[in-house]
Amino acid sequence: MANNNIGPKRLVVGAHYGLRDWLAQRMTAVVMVLYTIILLIAFLSGKNFSYEGWAGLFAQQWFKIATFVAFLALFYHVWVGVRDILMDYCTKSVGLRLALQVATILWLVGCAGWAAQIIWRA
Repeated sequence: MANNNIGPKRLVVGAHYGLRDWLAQRMTAVVMVLYTIILLIAFLSGKNFSYEGWAGLFAQQWFKIATFVAFLALFYHVWVGVRDILMDYCTKSVGLRLALQVATILWLVGCAGWAAQIIWRA
């Protein structure tokens, strides 16, 4: 009996992260590009380039939300990239890789909390 690993009846193994990760990277990149465009428009159309002008821009609730969404997109973008690097190129030790992934998650959650604190502080 021949072992046929080609075509629709082939044995597929792996975690199947490929398409989902690729789409996540592209969607988060689009969110960050849109935020950058909003920031550039605000910068180029602004007349008051002082601290008060920028504080007034960031005082608006919609801009705080847009900024936080951009940060969340950045953090998820980083997570997908770092996780893929750890799975593909770093250590083969499952325990060490898991420890590095947990450390990355804790660091990114801490960064998200810190970003929220900075954005919404009085």
